Amino acid sequence: MTAYLDNSATTRCFDEVREFMSEIMDKHYGNPSSMHMAGVEAEKYIRYAKDVFAGILKVKPREILFTSGGTESDNLALIGCALANQRTGKHIITTKIEHPAVLEPCKYLEGEGFEVTYLDVDESGRVRPDDLREALRDDTILVSVMYVNNEIGSLQPIAGLGGIIKEHGRDTLFHVDAVQGFGKVRISPVREHIDLMSVSGHKIHGPKGVGLLYVGDKVKIRPIMFGGGQQKGLRSGTENVPGIAGMARAAELLYDGFDEKTDRLYGLKSYFTDELRRLEGVRINGLTDDVRETAPHIISASVEGIRAEVMLHALEDKGVYVSSGSACASNKPAISETLKAIGVRRELLDSTIRFSMSVETTEEELDLALEGMRELLPVLRKYTRH
Repeated sequence: MTAYLDNSATTRCFDEVREFMSEIMDKHYGNPSSMHMAGVEAEKYIRYAKDVFAGILKVKPREILFTSGGTESDNLALIGCALANQRTGKHIITTKIEHPAVLEPCKYLEGEGFEVTYLDVDESGRVRPDDLREALRDDTILVSVMYVNNEIGSLQPIAGLGGIIKEHGRDTLFHVDAVQGFGKVRISPVREHIDLMSVSGHKIHGPKGVGLLYVGDKVKIRPIMFGGGQQKGLRSGTENVPGIAGMARAAELLYDGFDEKTDRLYGLKSYFTDELRRLEGVRINGLTDDVRETAPHIISASVEGIRAEVMLHALEDKGVYVSSGSACASNKPAISETLKAIGVRRELLDSTIRFSMSVETTEEELDLALEGMRELLPVLRKYTRH
């Protein structure tokens, strides 16, 4: 038996999604921009996907833009909006715990003359609303805050933050990286004052290499890729029809019985974190008194006296797959800015591993991980440097 507990890095593609995509590649392979029937048939799948995501998010189908994934969606949102709105101002606000797909575009924009404010977070990884309120200025054009942190699972008070932004000024745009949030929590861009939102297919049991960006009707945004003018000129390039349709089918399956699936995940998370706390020298990061104030699928654990990379490979030998930090960023070990931002002790910064679940995770998998931890901790600590 193995236990795959690295679902925040990527999820297994649902069988039905894989079969659905295979049929499209085999029978409906036309270019959706072509005017003949093969193209028309392919284009139907794009309309289907727009309708699926518009229905889940309660937005208009025309507000859904398909991309190659979360990174492209984040880049288009930040750079495209900054360029389109720079006459209004050149100030951007984000947080210190964002994914590199947000932080790196922000660094790029700083080099282009924009000013970026990086908000601190509290010990649970949440933005303090008053900090956002104080950071907003007359020249603030964009705020970007992730829905769920990919390392510790902190769940941001998005609706409250969005309300603060819109109270400050209706023209200040609010971008939300929902790559780890979509499919795990209910999201309503209109109700939560979200102007732009990023989603990735392979985080929701869909294929890799496809994602979407919700762009509200009134948002001013410029393209950052140029070509044939597909998708209203905002994202040129022939659409990945099988990938787009597969991502939509995965979303349909994930949101069918959504509340029951979420309740089950929270139950597994409570069980797993309670058992981890029983282990000597193990600390859970970013968890509040109420587990439902965090995402249901991510658990970050710091293990005293054992480097994360050592623990990762020791668990791997027992058939348990986890990650150290964020596998979404790189396979090169690095000290986590998120862990530093929430005040994790210095000696634990390189001793933290992430367990991440999906709707397919079983209690047996968690028990296998716990069994491995119980066996490994005393053995590995014998080799700790003093």
